[in-house]
Amino acid sequence: MPITDADRVHLTRAVDLAEQALEAGDEPFGSVLVSATGDTLFEDHNHVAGGDHTQHPELSIARWAAAHLTPSERAEATVYTSGEHCPMCAAAHGWVGLGRIVYASSSEQLGEWLTDLGFPPAPVATLPITTIVPQAHVDGPDPDLAQRVKKLHERRPRP
Repeated sequence: MPITDADRVHLTRAVDLAEQALEAGDEPFGSVLVSATGDTLFEDHNHVAGGDHTQHPELSIARWAAAHLTPSERAEATVYTSGEHCPMCAAAHGWVGLGRIVYASSSEQLGEWLTDLGFPPAPVATLPITTIVPQAHVDGPDPDLAQRVKKLHERRPRP
């Protein structure tokens, strides 16, 4: 399914949250969980600057959804995220049974950008979500918002 104008509203919010994370001294990632009726249920951004590199917004969404939504509500929800899920977050998404994922930029794009910017390789392989969750319904990247995400990563402090 192509990314719609309604999707872009939520996807833009996810990128706004990524920018908030960067401005707070963290890595620029943000995500939003939206119900089948279009209501924002939960949103968050990265919190890894303190040293716990599992504090990704997509993992927070999965935990929140498991605690607050029925299995059918989770399956009908959509996760909008500034960047494609890492393997940890993709697995959490699959285990919790969340629905569609829409991302602004792909893991492949992120890997290329960070390499070009001189960042060291990540300790975990960057893989497409569907490698981890083969039945996941995934849409992305969005060309315009991906460029905005790239600019956020260009502003990240170098190691």
